[in-house]
Amino acid sequence: MTLSISRKPKLNLQDIFKGIIEYEMKKNIYTGSLILVSLLGISQTASIKKATKSYNNYDYSSVVDKIGDKKEINTDADRKLAESFKMTGDYKNAEVHYAKVANAADKTPEDVYAYAQILRINSKYTEASQQMDAYNTLKAGDSRVALFNSNKQYVTDLLKDNGQFTIKNLEINSAQQDFGPAYYKEQMVYASSRGNVGPVSRVWNGNKLRYLDLYSAKKESSNELTEAKKVSKVDKKYHEGPACFSKDGSIMMYTCDNYDAKSSDGVRKLQLFETKSDKDGKWSDKVPFPYNNDEYSCGHPALTADGNTLYFSSDMPGGKGGVDIYKTTRGADGKWTKPENLGEKINTEGNEMFPFIHESGLFFFSSDGRPGLGGLDVFATEIKDGNINKVINVGSPINSSKDDFTMVLDAEKKKGYFASNREGGKGDDDIYSFDLLKPFVFGKTIKGTAKDKEGNILANTSVNLYDANNTVLKTVTTGEDGTYLFNVDADKQFALNGTKEKYFEGKNTASTAVPEDVIVSDLVLEKDPGMALRGLVTDSKTNSPLEGVKLKFTDNKTGQVFIEELTPATGDVFRPLADKKTNDVLDYKIELVKAGYFPKTVNFNYTIPKPGIVNVHEALAGSLTMDPEVKDIKDLVVINDIRFDLNKFNIRTDAATELDKVVEVMNKYPGMVVELGSHTDCRASKTYNMNLSDKRAKASAAYIKKKITNPQRIYGKGYGESILLNGCACEGAVKSTCSEEEHQKNRRTEFKIISMGGANVDVKNNSTNSFDKK
Repeated sequence: MTLSISRKPKLNLQDIFKGIIEYEMKKNIYTGSLILVSLLGISQTASIKKATKSYNNYDYSSVVDKIGDKKEINTDADRKLAESFKMTGDYKNAEVHYAKVANAADKTPEDVYAYAQILRINSKYTEASQQMDAYNTLKAGDSRVALFNSNKQYVTDLLKDNGQFTIKNLEINSAQQDFGPAYYKEQMVYASSRGNVGPVSRVWNGNKLRYLDLYSAKKESSNELTEAKKVSKVDKKYHEGPACFSKDGSIMMYTCDNYDAKSSDGVRKLQLFETKSDKDGKWSDKVPFPYNNDEYSCGHPALTADGNTLYFSSDMPGGKGGVDIYKTTRGADGKWTKPENLGEKINTEGNEMFPFIHESGLFFFSSDGRPGLGGLDVFATEIKDGNINKVINVGSPINSSKDDFTMVLDAEKKKGYFASNREGGKGDDDIYSFDLLKPFVFGKTIKGTAKDKEGNILANTSVNLYDANNTVLKTVTTGEDGTYLFNVDADKQFALNGTKEKYFEGKNTASTAVPEDVIVSDLVLEKDPGMALRGLVTDSKTNSPLEGVKLKFTDNKTGQVFIEELTPATGDVFRPLADKKTNDVLDYKIELVKAGYFPKTVNFNYTIPKPGIVNVHEALAGSLTMDPEVKDIKDLVVINDIRFDLNKFNIRTDAATELDKVVEVMNKYPGMVVELGSHTDCRASKTYNMNLSDKRAKASAAYIKKKITNPQRIYGKGYGESILLNGCACEGAVKSTCSEEEHQKNRRTEFKIISMGGANVDVKNNSTNSFDKK
């Protein structure tokens, strides 16, 4: 919720753990490292000095009161004012002052990044993108820049509600802070600063609210929480919470302030503590996490179901950024191992916090360093066998332009909770319930770069992504770096094509049925010389493009091989004709070979009528199709029954029409050898049926011999009733009870392919319909 200055200040989530980590006043939140910032050396007015004192005491609303209306303050003071406006929820004025700082002569790269962040919080995504481009020029090695550059159009996708969630603000929320829900048996335990601020109440200067305490609540079937009660076991005078539990509820880990000491710069850091319950439900004394430290914070615990692996957030030295997520395991001796940083797959130079690990391996966390809608966004991945899957932003409606965090999911993966300070809530931070309507799909990423043949980057290239059915799934336009990126499902096949004015289309394919999360598929576009040749090879049955065809074009005049390559998944080849002009003649022998298909040879003679692309497959009217290898000619062409007059074997006119189809196929494949087999039903004697079928087979073969090259390639053979397709046999005088339709199935002519040679097609075609004008 956006709050006015007169209302309670907001906690800064980039530098503190959402009100749990004491804000480190001497830490610049956007650098991801401790940068000493002090206004003490500024020789300014008394108001500036008073504002300095307020700032050092986390009293951000007083900073705004004292210097908010000052016109002439230096960049460092303006930086603190911008931060104070942000901390009090006045994002509009925060943007104004961040803009001044980001455009100052003495700005730092972190100032530009901070400006980009506040623009996202204010839903000004185009302007935020421009500032990220500016940040790129100042700090190109930052992983946040790389993540942003990998998909600059990410906002459009994240704002779409894909029907995966329905969310609801809970009735139990107070006017203060409520966040950090954790499953505990049939209850939920969460952190809250609820309660009125009285004359003896302890409050935190950062937001003028009570210190955080842990509360338990009953979980209703509607996902509402009721009957909130303070957890007295950990009720102390400073911050406590959030907490987490093992699946059986016997182990609790929680965050609280360091009561024993402050850091060397006077800050009370966060620490983790563990407690266990006995069979009677009594909790043991708390045991400090062995890696707590006075000089840095450890918080936001997340236990695996068995309680033996812990994920947590910390700003300990040696991390990737400001706050990182770490992992530790409990050894056989019961001791926690040295924490392991989850690395760049999770952590950035920004802040990653609020982890949650589901027993299925689903892993949620929040980050302000990854591309998001503003503030902290919730991200999801899977961790299985120590391997971290692709990280995805869960998008709208879970994420908003404000802070969204502490997402948890029930054992059945159907319902859960998260917290947010988005507009429309009841308090500073509210808990929301959600129904998960669709499972998380982490999928794969296809990325690439559009280039020309010399390797030069091609900006403003339109790139289409197609599925296996040749349906366009998404279209993007490359920027100055020529890159494109698509998030897709795993175990699928995709095709890409790129188009750009004055260039020929570039094509490639990508398979996500591979172990890698990121598949690189670049596009190469050739400069348009005015003339080009394209050949598309397809399956004659399905009309689908054929991959892996050995395609060879040989110039009949010179004998030189013009093209010799395997077709890609798109089934086509493409060549510029830089040395050709209108009325030139293309004279090629085209050879096609692919395992599982009949080989084919096509002679192509074509006069170019005008500039453009010669589509060979169109000019040849389908002659670049390939026939799958089959056992019978009937699998290549539809042949109706070969009918004869009763007791006759002469070729009727209707039979001749069908046999001519066989002639056409055998002339197309001059190496094809065929056995023409004739079969009868069981009626009449076996001897009679054998003789009649043999005469019919030989008569049919003789008809075909007269019309094909190398007539010896076909012969006829009668089988009589020796190979029946069903049980309609006749034994002696016994009459079959089969129907006429059943007997008809046995009366048939087969054209069995014995051996095979390549097809040979001679085509001359000057049709202009085979042209694409560029």
